[in-house]
Amino acid sequence: MKQISGNKLLVKALKEEGVDVLFGYPGACTIDISDELYKQSGIDIILPRHEQALVHEADAYARTTGKVGVCLVTSGPGATNLVTGLATANYDSVPLVCFTGQVARHLIGNDAFQEVDIVGITRSITKYGITVQKREDLGRIIKEAFYIARTGRSGPVLIDLPKDVMAELGNPEYPKSVNIRGYKPNTSVHIGQLKRALKILQKAKRPLFLAGGGVNIARANEIFTKVVEKTQIPVVTTIMGRGAISTKSPYFIGNLGMHGAYAANMAVSNCDVLFSIGTRFNDRITGKLHAFAPNAQIIHIDIDTASISRNIHVDIPIVADAKEALIKMDEYVEAQDTQKWLDEIQNWQGEHPLTMKNRPLMSPLDIISEINQQFEECILVTDVGQHQMLVSQYADITEKKRLVMSGGLGTMGYGLPGAIGAKIGNPDVPVISISGDGGVQMNIQEMATAVLEELPIISCIFNNEYLGMVRQWQKLFYGKRYSMTNLKAGALSRRTEGAEFPEYTPDFVKLAESYGAKGIRVTKKEEIAAAFEEAKKNTKTPTIIEFIIDPEEMVYPMIKPGGTLEDMIMDC
Repeated sequence: MKQISGNKLLVKALKEEGVDVLFGYPGACTIDISDELYKQSGIDIILPRHEQALVHEADAYARTTGKVGVCLVTSGPGATNLVTGLATANYDSVPLVCFTGQVARHLIGNDAFQEVDIVGITRSITKYGITVQKREDLGRIIKEAFYIARTGRSGPVLIDLPKDVMAELGNPEYPKSVNIRGYKPNTSVHIGQLKRALKILQKAKRPLFLAGGGVNIARANEIFTKVVEKTQIPVVTTIMGRGAISTKSPYFIGNLGMHGAYAANMAVSNCDVLFSIGTRFNDRITGKLHAFAPNAQIIHIDIDTASISRNIHVDIPIVADAKEALIKMDEYVEAQDTQKWLDEIQNWQGEHPLTMKNRPLMSPLDIISEINQQFEECILVTDVGQHQMLVSQYADITEKKRLVMSGGLGTMGYGLPGAIGAKIGNPDVPVISISGDGGVQMNIQEMATAVLEELPIISCIFNNEYLGMVRQWQKLFYGKRYSMTNLKAGALSRRTEGAEFPEYTPDFVKLAESYGAKGIRVTKKEEIAAAFEEAKKNTKTPTIIEFIIDPEEMVYPMIKPGGTLEDMIMDC
């Protein structure tokens, strides 16, 4: 049997795992791998402009295709630049396999050039990480990495590849199966627990489904919708769970939590059974823990045992894959008389509807409404901040419209590279990124990647000249002391009151054009529709649409810091 190098085995393994796209950035410790990738066909290599953007692109590719995202970076700074993206993927349960170059084994621990202990650095933000110490272990480790990334609660796995190990000759065979001692993820449903939960649900007068990101990750949207329509039980979602059921469904109330809809938060506070699926109950949705769903028995389905009763004590825990559990639920659930409860919820919606004040200037709602109207099918990818919350409140998310964002970590700079990854994975679906003028500049260099890959993404920039979400907190709780949030002023922010600031930099239209993309600036609501129509004509190049937004626009409702779900600021 002819032996092959570790570099050749890696390329063979990627093909065996069905990898068709790899996001990579080269360096001294991975140059031999790059050379092997050059010789092959079948795996498309995407060369981004920064490793942080690279991992975000792989992340969004994975979220929108259901495949494992694959990254390759060099040692040292190449590896450390992955950290934010790994943490992003870890929080949101995104399957990634990230290969990092490493110096030769005899140099490890000697402060060699571009040597870091990347496995140690990322131990708390990866599902698994390992440095390959022996050539004979390489195939098994790669096989295990893909299995670990995609099973159980999915997440990122990091494999560190010393240069000398990869150069060694060894067995050319790639394992066909995996048997990891101590790692046997459970997906099946405990029928006894499920029947017990459904018995409680059937007796409820005010039942409520809470759908988290786990429903979307499990691709359980269709079966969840079927269960909801059969039982006629209303639904609230976390931001990551938005789209678990169509936002146009009569049973969908809205998002709950810090910027949740009034009716959604009131429903949680007043329900008698809260049936939650695929959520970690983090602080952004619970408010004060002791006051969360105070009158409810809580049922919790989650694939991750560690997520159950960690933040909120639950009455009936069910460890299972969301889709598997919902398929079983569909066999047993029956229609319930929820009309009185639905009427009560509708009254809350009437008291405080989710809307924004009419203003003479263009508002974010005008832009999001136009997207709802013009795009029957699309993938929306947001950055983090006010625009993210507004999209999660107002964007229609249906069977053909998906929402992708950094939820758990709240990573600024995710939007543009996320849109690139989504478009690479879904070339026939319109992809729109929505960013603030702050977040987009954290990875604006990826416009070059979009141009060179001929990706006709539409990059919407909500430009209010501020870091808007922090500014909102400063306005409400810090006496309007806008410290470090004025992007137009920069170092001049301590100028005296009334002093003039320079023109905003950069000019996003000129910046787009410098990259070879289309740039459009919109200042009036009457121009919004035409801007999107113009962007749709670009089938080979990306388009930046800069929307000039009033800095005074705020995201409401908002829960006061340290408050309960009922302590909502509705507007001011």
